[in-house]
Amino acid sequence: MGGPSPASPEARRATRLAFLIAGFSGAAWAPLIPYVRLRCGLTDTHLGLLLLCLGMGSILTMPVAGTLAGRLGCRRIIGVATLAVCCTMPILATSGSIAVVAFALTFFGAAIGSIDCVVNLQAVVVERACGRGMMSGFHGLFSVGGLLGASGASGLLSLGLSPLATTMTVVALILLGGLLALPGLLTRPTASSEHTAFTLPHGVVLVIGMMCFIVFLAEGAAIDWSAVFLATVRHVDVRHTGLGYVAFACTMTAGRLLGDRLVRHVAGHILVVAGCLLGAAGMLLVATVPVWQFTLAGYALVGAGCANVVPVLYSAIGRQKRMPEHLAISAITTLGYSGILIGPAALGFIAGAAGLSVALAMVGLLLLVAALMGSLLQRPLIDGNRH
Repeated sequence: MGGPSPASPEARRATRLAFLIAGFSGAAWAPLIPYVRLRCGLTDTHLGLLLLCLGMGSILTMPVAGTLAGRLGCRRIIGVATLAVCCTMPILATSGSIAVVAFALTFFGAAIGSIDCVVNLQAVVVERACGRGMMSGFHGLFSVGGLLGASGASGLLSLGLSPLATTMTVVALILLGGLLALPGLLTRPTASSEHTAFTLPHGVVLVIGMMCFIVFLAEGAAIDWSAVFLATVRHVDVRHTGLGYVAFACTMTAGRLLGDRLVRHVAGHILVVAGCLLGAAGMLLVATVPVWQFTLAGYALVGAGCANVVPVLYSAIGRQKRMPEHLAISAITTLGYSGILIGPAALGFIAGAAGLSVALAMVGLLLLVAALMGSLLQRPLIDGNRH
């Protein structure tokens, strides 16, 4: 039961690599979606239903992954989940059977969700052991991994590689990263034996989970709806509709990479409240000003505002005493990721009834609610120790 010390450089490097792998794995799947649609002969409606398998696999597995990590340590769970990602991706790249793809997507989502949950648990333990803010930098590498995964897989496909060849290249990189990270992942249980069952979130954990849900919903709105909004509402040429996501992703990634420095100089509650307010202003700008350049600026504000809210809230979970941290982290990860996985579908229903501008404006209003919730949280819990 040796394993690395949470404060060791080895553990810090492994945590960074695991976040990079998590972002890279999920994003590298996105360029394969059109190929799956063509192979299986899916309509947009059927594709949307199929993609729900990924979200449901993630959401249902996160509480289990957190519980198992509390009992077995982080290394085993992340290692098995990484292997599951590598085994399912080639199936997604080649199968023309809807049933097989649905089954593989569910396992793929379960593996991705397990990594996302447990790596945040490792990050909380490592950050606490090191005694300084590191969570924003960890999450920044998740964003970097996402950009590398999406752009790398798209680039390989555009060079003429088949989906299978592209996927095998991605799998090789994931395996290499996993092998490099494995020695530094924590092996010690993070919970005592009497605290290993799943528990519904309550108290401050529920409040933080609801805030994570709102922030992740804003992220999902930018990822899934920005191109559609620019094309259908702002009437931007389809070749340029990806600029909304680019504006969002660039400011979010930069904000997270600079976030640890900010956390050392700015109180956590200020970062949370100001970030939610900035994100709300950006989303309302997107929804209300009928000029596409201002729409891009709005998405950039959403990325900058939301960048460090979730990392600060994850750090706060490591300080609360209402729930064992492995259960609390799995709970807020499940709540948060339901915002990014299920929330955009709900926005689609609202958009169908009242218009996409109204749906996005509602996200802006929810971010104002999150800012209010953040202002009511206990400051010692959110601020922690700043150096």
